[in-house]
Amino acid sequence: MPLELIIFVGIQAAGKSTYYRDHLAATHVHVSKDLMANTRDRETKQRQIIAQSLAAGRSVVVDNTNATIVARAPLIEIGRAHRARVVACFFDTTPKDAIARNHLREGKARVPPPAIYITARKLVPPSLEEGFDEVKVIAPLPVTA
Repeated sequence: MPLELIIFVGIQAAGKSTYYRDHLAATHVHVSKDLMANTRDRETKQRQIIAQSLAAGRSVVVDNTNATIVARAPLIEIGRAHRARVVACFFDTTPKDAIARNHLREGKARVPPPAIYITARKLVPPSLEEGFDEVKVIAPLPVTA
């Protein structure tokens, strides 16, 4: 299996972490700023983990909103530097559905609904022109109670 850097793109509560657990947990290192609560500079730490994992020959999933081209560019660069196949997974969901899923979350997993709308407004769908080898569109998860 070729070395991969998969970059998730999507608003909060779009189903990114669930997709990772269901489809990629057995084969890819999970990197998420949400898991770095006590880290001062989460961006630098995330880049270090990605680079170290790829250097060790381990494929990686970056599980954050990665909403803008500017946010994704340094990640793509790391993937290219390690000769990994760089794939975007775009979680195409509406803010309404994300808020419904978010409402089912508990504790710190639940994000303030305005944060979902703010991310949705700045979200730029990924494209091959950014340097991705592939862009996959992931269908929205059903909202279930």
